[in-house]
Amino acid sequence: MQLPEAFLEEMKELLGGEFPAWLASMEEGENDGGSVRGLRVNTLKLSAEEFQTRSPFLLKPVPWTRDGFRIEGGEKASKHPYYAAGLYYLQEPSAMTPAEALPIEEGDRVLDLCAAPGGKATKLAQKLRGTGLLVANDISNSRAKALLKNLELFGAGNILVTSEAPERLCGYFEGFFDKILVDAPCSGEGMFRKNPSMIREWQEKGPAYYAGLQREITAQAARLLRPGGLLLYSTCTFSVRENEETILGLLRSDPGFEALPLFRDSEPETASLFQGFAPGRPDLVSAENVGGELSEEETKALQLCARLYPHRLEGEGHFVALLRKKGEGNREEASRSMKAASAVPEGWKEFSRQLRFHVPEYALRLYDGKLYLLPEELLSRNIRGLRFLRTGLLLGEVKGNRFEPGQALAMALKKEDFSFCIDLSSQDERVIRYLKGETLDVEDMEKPSDKGWRLVCVDGFPLGFGKLANGRLKNKYYPGWRW
Repeated sequence: MQLPEAFLEEMKELLGGEFPAWLASMEEGENDGGSVRGLRVNTLKLSAEEFQTRSPFLLKPVPWTRDGFRIEGGEKASKHPYYAAGLYYLQEPSAMTPAEALPIEEGDRVLDLCAAPGGKATKLAQKLRGTGLLVANDISNSRAKALLKNLELFGAGNILVTSEAPERLCGYFEGFFDKILVDAPCSGEGMFRKNPSMIREWQEKGPAYYAGLQREITAQAARLLRPGGLLLYSTCTFSVRENEETILGLLRSDPGFEALPLFRDSEPETASLFQGFAPGRPDLVSAENVGGELSEEETKALQLCARLYPHRLEGEGHFVALLRKKGEGNREEASRSMKAASAVPEGWKEFSRQLRFHVPEYALRLYDGKLYLLPEELLSRNIRGLRFLRTGLLLGEVKGNRFEPGQALAMALKKEDFSFCIDLSSQDERVIRYLKGETLDVEDMEKPSDKGWRLVCVDGFPLGFGKLANGRLKNKYYPGWRW
């Protein structure tokens, strides 16, 4: 790996006596294939402890998150049926830090402002546990499609997936959110070991370009946060200009913000400095870039930020800062209508009898032949004109008098939520055939006279739907997800 001289000089200043160890970690990463491989368990479907008993992979816990593991060995985790069941997300261990460090309470209104491809958004959904609202946004429509898939794979239904510039969101959600995560676009210095192709982009744009973009994004995020709310800022770069100077810029432009220590409510053994994290570097902030010398209070605030280095821990480079918007605001509570906005389709009524839980009709909305279950926070909120990919949980399609359940609904269910299931072992070759979209012979599991919708599971975890007739299961696995 040929690292730019200007970047190496920056790292020498940043690391001092630690520079040789960092450089060796970069070379070691290049020699053994690059980045540390990790996965994060989807605790909406099972606990981390249960996954460990089922895991087909050799795992090592990631110290700074309760549900993250390093994968040791060469298994291809993206091609195991458990991945298709949404039991885990493949994520580099350092990248697990931001969403872990943002305290989320059930019922919160949460925004992931730069969310694609969804690694952090899926973790935020886990923390909400089906309550409140998660708005996951990415300005790139193509990247937002990958974001939506990962949220649906995880079984998240309390979502609004948008593809907008941050300033456009302010027209709809100013002062609305309790918690905001900004994993900002950056020069990617912390990912050079994982993805050496990013070096060229760094040479073409560099930290100065991204610093301006980051200031614009954080300024809009500040408008979207309610008084008393929390903002988590992160990057995967080492640059002081993109990290500490961006945080300082927000603190100076908006005195209503204050910095907080990370993991302040955690047990001591999971606190940041016990895990090899390094504090922020206010001493390297350029007075010329920020318009003056730092005060003592500003210096203390920037020291609360955390820096992750690959020579200190098993992960890539990252920066994380937690801020609070001062004040206390009584948020406007969502109002709801107890009646559905349109007539509930008869096909849905018939299908829903197979569900073992109640679906409130007042939260159902039918758009263009598709039936959605909306989060309460969206029932009375006007989002007309907003560019979005999904509102709530897509239940399925209404085709005349029939209802055909969708992939997102299957992923949001548990096996015990549906009356009729076909549960296959992960060792059964029919699992892979199902994921490839093939029709299955299930005469050994169903009576020849049986028919109707079946929830197809692997080891008790849903994969999708199928339609049974004469001992054959017609495959309804979503074509865009097939293997």
